[in-house]
Amino acid sequence: MPLTDTAIRLAKPTGRDYTLKDGDGLALFVGASGAKNWHFRFSWAGKQPRISLGTYPEISLKEARELRDQARALVAKGVDPRIHRRQERKAALLAASNTFEAVFRSWRDFKALSLKAGRQSTLSQVDRIFKKDLLPTLGPQSIFEITRADLLEVLRKIERRGAHTTAEKCRTWFNQLFRYAMVEVELQSNPAADLDIVAMPKPRVKHNPFLRMEQLPAFLVKLRHYGGDLNTQLGLRLLLLTGVRTGELRSAVPEQFDLERSLWIVPPENVKQLQEQMRKKNKDCTEIPPYLVPLPRQAVAIVRELLRAKSPAQRYLLPHRSKPRERISENTLNAALKRMGYKDLLTGHGIRATVSTALNELGYHKDWVEAQLSHADTNQIRASYNHAEYVEQRRAMMQDWADRLDQWEMQDLQADPEMAPSMPRDRRLPPVPAVEPLPIRDGHVESAPAEVAAGEGDELERSPVLTLVARKDQRPQPVLTDIQRERALVLATFESPHNLPLPAFAKLVGKSRHQINRDIQARRLLSLSMGNRGQRIPDWQLDPARQDFTRAVLARVGDLDSWMLYRALCEPVDALGGLSPLEAVVAGAAREAMHAVLGVLGLLGEPERAVTALRQVV
Repeated sequence: MPLTDTAIRLAKPTGRDYTLKDGDGLALFVGASGAKNWHFRFSWAGKQPRISLGTYPEISLKEARELRDQARALVAKGVDPRIHRRQERKAALLAASNTFEAVFRSWRDFKALSLKAGRQSTLSQVDRIFKKDLLPTLGPQSIFEITRADLLEVLRKIERRGAHTTAEKCRTWFNQLFRYAMVEVELQSNPAADLDIVAMPKPRVKHNPFLRMEQLPAFLVKLRHYGGDLNTQLGLRLLLLTGVRTGELRSAVPEQFDLERSLWIVPPENVKQLQEQMRKKNKDCTEIPPYLVPLPRQAVAIVRELLRAKSPAQRYLLPHRSKPRERISENTLNAALKRMGYKDLLTGHGIRATVSTALNELGYHKDWVEAQLSHADTNQIRASYNHAEYVEQRRAMMQDWADRLDQWEMQDLQADPEMAPSMPRDRRLPPVPAVEPLPIRDGHVESAPAEVAAGEGDELERSPVLTLVARKDQRPQPVLTDIQRERALVLATFESPHNLPLPAFAKLVGKSRHQINRDIQARRLLSLSMGNRGQRIPDWQLDPARQDFTRAVLARVGDLDSWMLYRALCEPVDALGGLSPLEAVVAGAAREAMHAVLGVLGLLGEPERAVTALRQVV
């Protein structure tokens, strides 16, 4: 007879277990203590196993019968209800612990094993786009509950703001992430499949603007008169003289330049096309030749000047303006072009197109131009080594290109005696003729005519690029008093790139500003102060040996004025063979350097008189 709610409520404990049957395998188990549980017994593989359906009164008689019917249906389909329950519980646990964000973190870490880090790398784009567009909406949801409609909604939102490239990247990443989840967390299907079918059409590609050859003379004049940072101007000139990518220029370090052979040796990990080869073929950077960039003499002069002005803390050829250990910002060059009046007319990357178009118009061999610009070679056999091909041919081509740039620029400079004081005013350059490329025989460039080689020294002097960094301001300068001149000297010393603002120094050494201030107060660090301009810290203290020496000097001299100590450490001393004490420390003469510093400060003989004299100098 089937059970009723009344019979179940009246079932009392008897001191031992007993069962009240309902029907179709459902029964109420009453324990010795009075606990009541629903059991379902079924036939499976010749046995009569049972499964618990819950406790009474949490599970009512009606609910217990529904659960029994569901279990009977599974048995009829050949599914063991016990295994089915374990799978459901596992899925529930997975759903709780495998949110979209959790799976994204796992996928992202796995992807990072094969991707290069960097501000503009694919990995940085993944982090930025997921954080901005995807995680706020999808992050808290279970990976098992996300549908194709959920993904389509966030993609539509991105497309509505016109970010079609971002939406395309998201579709690719979605597909990769959900395929990863199908293996790692046993996701049953990929909701990101076929999302490209409903993608909004992308607008026409807008290429980087570039200049035609006839526009270059006016551009060169504006570049020469650019009033911003000299490094920025020299960086733009290097792009124009070499045709490298802005990323390759920004990543350049002094060790890449062989100026004796006039070569810029760019490692493959810094070259876009070579990075793709390494990733696709799973090759190490040592297995692929570097990108060789022959340097015309104008480019060599620029690199020499940049290396001459290099500070001890500087790592890159073009350093960040306020962070010497970092490279120049990717926006600096484009911002300079905008200030010069070339907004929407030219970009840093567009300079490559300018060089490419001009060299092709001048009739140079296409393979030479493509190799110079490090473009992918359609010939798969040559593609792995064409970056090192045609070096001598490209050297002649780029020297001819650099000389043409000089020629166009001097057509304007010769009319301005202040800009070109060494050039006769009545001298005029003829228009640039359209010449044939230099002849090649047996794979080598023929030598230039003797009369050209003989005049090379004069051309070096006439080149506006080679004289750019050495040229001084020719405008009348104001007459300064001795006090003004001394004050200007102190200010120039204080604002020298070698003396870092306190926050920049703190960031480089990985400390807080408070910790740096405590080091200064405890005389463990030398700093310079100038009124409301704050404090600056000499960057030589980033070098452990010089830092230890400076700290030892501070301990010996007590509360002596920091400006006096700064000069004593930096200025050459005859007793050290013309080296400064800091240079002597690097040469291994720390004891002699300490003796020299104390001697300059007058702490070895008559301290009061010597210190007073030095104060008058400061």
